[in-house]
Amino acid sequence: MKDYHCCATCRHFKVEKTADGAKYFCSRLGYETKTHYKFNCWSPKENVVKLMNKGKTTDHN
Repeated sequence: MKDYHCCATCRHFKVEKTADGAKYFCSRLGYETKTHYKFNCWSPKENVVKLMNKGKTTDHN
């Protein structure tokens, strides 16, 4: 999980493109964040869950 746990992999992470560049925010918490930040409320995107499960499978073989 340590390789995946960050805001950018959370289902609540949103990107808003502006004239000044991209803004990143959490739709759950309602404030701006960064891609590499980590919070305890992390809820991984479905594709990240699949990658994490795949990693568990290959670690045990």
